[in-house]
Amino acid sequence: MKLCSVTKIWDKSAHNAFTDLALFRGKLYCVFREASAHVSPDGALRILCTDNDGQDWHSVALIEADFADLRDGKLVVDGDSLFLFGGAAMHEGKGEGMRSYCWQSDDGIHWSVPRALVKEREWLWRITPHKGHFYGIAYYCHEHDGYAALYKSDANTDFHPLVEKLSQAGYVNESGLVFDEADKAICLLRRDPLWQTDERALLGESAPPYTQWHWQTANCRIGGPVTFLYQGQLYGVVRLYDGRVRTALVAIDRQSAQIAELLTLPSGGDTSYAGVVLCDNILMVSYYSSHEGDCAIYFAKIAL
Repeated sequence: MKLCSVTKIWDKSAHNAFTDLALFRGKLYCVFREASAHVSPDGALRILCTDNDGQDWHSVALIEADFADLRDGKLVVDGDSLFLFGGAAMHEGKGEGMRSYCWQSDDGIHWSVPRALVKEREWLWRITPHKGHFYGIAYYCHEHDGYAALYKSDANTDFHPLVEKLSQAGYVNESGLVFDEADKAICLLRRDPLWQTDERALLGESAPPYTQWHWQTANCRIGGPVTFLYQGQLYGVVRLYDGRVRTALVAIDRQSAQIAELLTLPSGGDTSYAGVVLCDNILMVSYYSSHEGDCAIYFAKIAL
């Protein structure tokens, strides 16, 4: 693994964070939240665009909502459409807790009105297309009854639950979900040390129809996971907490659930939440970090 380049591509707001990346119609699109703070009521989703060489990024859209703080945008390409999924921390009087929404575009610039997804107070955190369907893991945060749930879409974005209680093993939340060549689903599931539970991540696998899962406990805590397969090996870009907090490219052993750090991106402090696009042997990564001061958005290229 070789880090070829890292570029700061946006720092115009007080807090720029929680990215994702997609290649759509020959151009790269990066989405992230911009706001006054890590937690604040004014979050909006900024979308940048560049040719696929990663140079000369410019803003093409800003998705705002007068009813919520928008968070953790995720981009999904499906045919001729680009989808944006995001969480919404509802303003007082507009709803309760988190809601999940989706926007659709045919050019990355003009976007539809938001469409509410899944149950109230469930956060559908990342979406993975597979064989004509969208799959995603939503989580509900509650001290006693919290859970992660697996959803599948019918036509377009009509989601229904496949597994309503996928995991309740502690404070389960963010996830990276991929499908291998044998159609097995693989999930890297974040856990946090709330309620005095195990904080180590979970690694799950399931064969179609993805209703029965086998889980293993990983060797460390991770945050903001995104996963991908390359030459049969499972990898991820995650936040690591041991020693100095940082964003890192890791290898994940599917047999033992061991996570091994391969490459550390220039990062620290408030950081992680990467998006990845793999083109041939080059991994393109968006992420955010505060290691140079205020939280900014970065774009890296890694030779695999």
